[in-house]
Amino acid sequence: ELQQKVEETEVLKMELQMLETERVRLSLVEEKLMDVLQLLQQLRDLNISKRALGKILLSTLESCRDPQPGKAQLFEVLDTLQQELTACELLHKQPLEQAQSPRSLSNPLMISC
Repeated sequence: ELQQKVEETEVLKMELQMLETERVRLSLVEEKLMDVLQLLQQLRDLNISKRALGKILLSTLESCRDPQPGKAQLFEVLDTLQQELTACELLHKQPLEQAQSPRSLSNPLMISC
């Protein structure tokens, strides 16, 4: 009976370890999804066209073609989508007022050497 309890304990430890691994994986997917959603929100605020957004999404899906579906593929797609969205030119453009330094705005005739 003691041996049976030891085996049950080992099985429960393995199940707990698998659950913890799955929890960590889901946590990483959640973080990546939040990053992607924040980037999409920023692009929406910049009025990105649906066509441009569609191109980003299609490019992501095309680059993530993998004949072996699995749990890792979801994370790969989210990671690639985040990279594609981050690389979007609209996120890196700054309005003219922000691009100029405060010193050049205070005296436009001053020439710095």
